Amino acid sequence: MYAVIETGGKQYRVAPGESIEVETLTGDIGAAVEFNRVIAVLDGDAVKAGSTVSAARVTGTITAQGRGEKTIVFKFKRKKQYKRTIGHRQNYTRVQVNEILA
Repeated sequence: MYAVIETGGKQYRVAPGESIEVETLTGDIGAAVEFNRVIAVLDGDAVKAGSTVSAARVTGTITAQGRGEKTIVFKFKRKKQYKRTIGHRQNYTRVQVNEILA
């Protein structure tokens, strides 16, 4: 059984027992999280999508709050002596998916 959820403007395919890294969520480590925006649920051969999954939800537990790897952003304009180098690290929340309630 797995589900497709939406959080932080992105969609994730989740199954019970796996952990995912999503955009930063408020809460401490060990806090319960519930995702109400479920797009689709696949249970065996039965697929539920659209308005049929409006009552479905996915529950999980926050296991970590962290920052991703550094990405280097380099801006350059030739013949103009323009160079800028900056770095960026995106915040994330790691969530352990507990169950899918359809």
